[in-house]
Amino acid sequence: MKITKSEVEHVAWLARLELSEEEKEKLTVHLNGIMAHFEKLQQLDTSEVEPTSHSIPVQNVYREDKVSTCLSVDEALSNAPDARDGYFVVPQVVEI
Repeated sequence: MKITKSEVEHVAWLARLELSEEEKEKLTVHLNGIMAHFEKLQQLDTSEVEPTSHSIPVQNVYREDKVSTCLSVDEALSNAPDARDGYFVVPQVVEI
């Protein structure tokens, strides 16, 4: 599969990128190089390879759950830029 300059222009337009002619040519060459690498990978026989989500073994490390005291309302609001009646006051984000 070859990527054309017009496809690069279309994707740049979708991403709202303004590219010079030189940049379009350069990106076309680079993207076609990447596609060539993918074509080589497609030729590999992976029928005996078990599917994985990571190339190396990954394991979550969890901390031990410990019961502890929570912050009081006053402590939680102590650094708030604006607080009222025990709540954080933030700008309205809903437009009418």
